[in-house]
Amino acid sequence: MTLKLTTEELLAADQAEVLEELRSASKLLVVTHENPDGDALGSLIAMQKLLTALDKDSLMYIDAAELPLPYEYQFLPMDGLVSAPPQDLDERTIVFVDCGNLERNPAEALQRPDARTVNIDHHHDNTRFGTSNLVVPTASCTAEIVWELMHDFELPLTQALAEALYVGLITDTGSFMYENTGPRAHLMAAELIEAGVDVHGIYRQVYEGAPFGKLALLARALAHVERYDEDRLLVARLRAEDFEQTGAEESYTEGVIDHLRAVRGTLMAALVRDRLEGLGQPEAGADGRRLRKVSLRASKGSVDVSAIARAAGGGGHRAAAGFTTSLAWDELVAFLREQLDRQLQAA
Repeated sequence: MTLKLTTEELLAADQAEVLEELRSASKLLVVTHENPDGDALGSLIAMQKLLTALDKDSLMYIDAAELPLPYEYQFLPMDGLVSAPPQDLDERTIVFVDCGNLERNPAEALQRPDARTVNIDHHHDNTRFGTSNLVVPTASCTAEIVWELMHDFELPLTQALAEALYVGLITDTGSFMYENTGPRAHLMAAELIEAGVDVHGIYRQVYEGAPFGKLALLARALAHVERYDEDRLLVARLRAEDFEQTGAEESYTEGVIDHLRAVRGTLMAALVRDRLEGLGQPEAGADGRRLRKVSLRASKGSVDVSAIARAAGGGGHRAAAGFTTSLAWDELVAFLREQLDRQLQAA
């Protein structure tokens, strides 16, 4: 007779396998997804510090095209960072953190089918692409999973490690305001603060000190908001020329969509921006059409924006997701309206 394991037993088995994989590997490379956010960077740095504390030969990798980091994260210590795959990559176990699928890090060197990979993540639609996988959808952020691993390894919580974990925690929970915030998130925060995290100092680094170009870009986005279906869907658009004329960088779009999501009656908010390449020119896809990055946010639990993103080749969380598309503007809006209506009809 075959006994069916419970979710908790399967998770415990996955955790034990990942712990053993990390213990046994002598050389590792820690990576995350492209356009890394606070949780991606906090988890990346924290995992690097854990492996270094275990006396491992470990490096962090962020592609040179992703550097410098957005201004709000430039204060983070990046000891052990390389911007090109190391020459001995085939000898290293690759540790992916906060990466829902392998395609979210497009570096060709990381796509080897024979690579040993550890996949640590909290996205519920994670494809479990790793040789070993620790996917905890109930975790508030990937940093929370790394924090748990720190306890499993019985490693000390230094202030530098605590600060990296705290950045991951506050950015992915919206400073404890998003629905993914659970009791463990607050317990984790308490322990990190006891370890010396300067709560106000990190808040100022991450959320204040914005360049004027970010304010100018926000003004452009809010001036071009379109409302559909009795305001259930709000869509803002940023074109390549908006970035060029305001002197803004792509990373300055962080937080823009939250203004849309907060509007009364909104069930889903979307921010559509042109993807840029050199000199602020719009990037084109294989079909020659302009590529756009679409960020989605849900305001009510009845809407799962990750399902909409997956339908367009992307992914994410129920309340926050995204995808890249070459659909024309009218086609894209029609797609978003249709997908939202489909979910509301099903509900």
